[in-house]
Amino acid sequence: MYKKESIPLDELGKALFTINRHAKTAPDPKHLYYIKKKSINRLLNEKRAEKIGLHFSSNPRFSNQHSTLLVKVDKYFFHIPPTKDDFKKLEHLGELDQNYRNPPTKMSLSQAKKIVYRYIDWQPDNRRQNIPKKTKYRSSYFTPSSLGKMDWPPGKTKRRTR
Repeated sequence: MYKKESIPLDELGKALFTINRHAKTAPDPKHLYYIKKKSINRLLNEKRAEKIGLHFSSNPRFSNQHSTLLVKVDKYFFHIPPTKDDFKKLEHLGELDQNYRNPPTKMSLSQAKKIVYRYIDWQPDNRRQNIPKKTKYRSSYFTPSSLGKMDWPPGKTKRRTR
């Protein structure tokens, strides 16, 4: 088992690049962005990553321009949400340079997640496994057949007698 210190920086850079690439096209990317941000913050705390500056986001939220923090990990660059302190201390670099691309990397998403999970000591949430399985889906328009049943009309079990 790896210790987080023994994971080489170039491996972490490749893994983060792979996770980021998949997160951009994933139908529900929350978890991928979460582990990316957590990893980068840990690398920054350990002084293994470097804050470069602030960029205007290429995808403004609700038509409001906002900034993202540009971080360098090995030979890769990533954007994460900035803190208030970042606005005070870092230079604003303006628009994102669309011509720059991170170096091409080949790594599977599962391999990348394993590396990052080891690094951030992430444990899966077991609460999902304890949820009882759902019953089979039935349309609200479904009417069960009464063919072959002896009690008619369905639902009445006793008949009153006077």
